[in-house]
Amino acid sequence: MSIETSATPLGKVRGLGSAGHGGGHWLEERFTSVALVLLSLWLIFSLMLLPDLAQRTLAEWLSGPAGAVPMALFVITAFKHGLDGMKVVVDDYVHTEGNRLGLHYFFSMVAIAGAALSLFALAKIAFGTA
Repeated sequence: MSIETSATPLGKVRGLGSAGHGGGHWLEERFTSVALVLLSLWLIFSLMLLPDLAQRTLAEWLSGPAGAVPMALFVITAFKHGLDGMKVVVDDYVHTEGNRLGLHYFFSMVAIAGAALSLFALAKIAFGTA
């Protein structure tokens, strides 16, 4: 008698599924989603309160902590959320392990590079070297 035929229904599904980290990943996606909604609302209302959208006005706004800190959080959260979403798509639709690993690496590098460039640009504006 094989293990599959002798196991209870609960025993058959044990060891399958999230491998111990799926719940945390799901919670992280929800957390970044809520954070992005709140930060997007902050961004929209902050831009609406500015007198105009000229480059000088935006640079002045981003040079202060009330503009630069939430914008940095927005950039980090947006790239993290986008990377998590792309990893889920790759896991769902790429079935070859080598291709999956390569795409995970590629998207991770793109997200890190994009976030780094965005934060660098924000730092140049915030610290007045732009």
